Amino acid sequence: MTITSAGTRRPTTRSDGEAPVLFTARRRWSESVIKLVLRLAAILTIATTVGILIALVIPSISFFSEVSIIEFLFGTRWAPRFAQASFGVVPLITATLWTTMIALIVAVPLGLGAAILLSEYAHPRLRKILKPMLEILAGVPTVVYGFFALQFVQTTVLREWLGLPTQAFSVLSAGLVMGVMIVPTIASLAEDAMSSVPSALRQGSAALGANRMQTSLRVVFPAALSGIVAAVVLGISRAVGETMIVAIAAGNQAQIVASPLDQGQTMTGFIANAALGDSRVGSLEYNTLFAVGLLLFLLTMLINAISIGFVRRYREVY
Repeated sequence: MTITSAGTRRPTTRSDGEAPVLFTARRRWSESVIKLVLRLAAILTIATTVGILIALVIPSISFFSEVSIIEFLFGTRWAPRFAQASFGVVPLITATLWTTMIALIVAVPLGLGAAILLSEYAHPRLRKILKPMLEILAGVPTVVYGFFALQFVQTTVLREWLGLPTQAFSVLSAGLVMGVMIVPTIASLAEDAMSSVPSALRQGSAALGANRMQTSLRVVFPAALSGIVAAVVLGISRAVGETMIVAIAAGNQAQIVASPLDQGQTMTGFIANAALGDSRVGSLEYNTLFAVGLLLFLLTMLINAISIGFVRRYREVY
């Protein structure tokens, strides 16, 4: 106990420096735990990627020990299960390119238009309503999109309404519906990038006499270009790796696709169909799954690498 100048007594307390020291020690301990958890998460992500790559490479080595890489990459006939087997992957690549290109033609204008609307025109209250409604499309199962493409777009829209000479399947219907599927991905990420542009740039543009559309296209859009490119590339990656839509609506005939009205089998469509077959594990037919999967993995990695380089070069920091 200590006696004050007024004669009252008060309990003796700890020194003034002990409490801050204890608080600092607890904070450092909690930060160390958080850093450890984040490092483990990063290591787990890298280990998963390496594990996927190893799982693809080992069977692919067995495949390429029997089939030359030149035949695989440049052959124009894909028939791994026939008596006279052929392993040219060009037909699968052409179908994949067609569906991806059609999807981007649909998704990029719609997605960027929706992003400009939400970022530059919509009232904050309206944005809170429209953006979740747009993102609902991303939660629809892809098998639902596949049946929608086959039953409505292919049969009703393309054949009955437009009178196009398509067969029961086509890469056009698969690409159109795939484009609708990736619109929320492009729109949401592009809107986030445009919303992060400082308001001072918009105010400066308005002070120079530019209207809202000119400001959006000539000021905000270039300032958010790196984020917009990242959104488009993510949409490309999702379109290249989409499985159920192309497996249901594009068809199973592996041929070089020369027209969007033709049917064709994509790389993911082949993997989905062949994985359900009765090929013996370790056989050449079975290892084709991993060879095609490895090619798809490398293409996706190449697209992402190009996008990362582009984003780093044109990134604006405010």
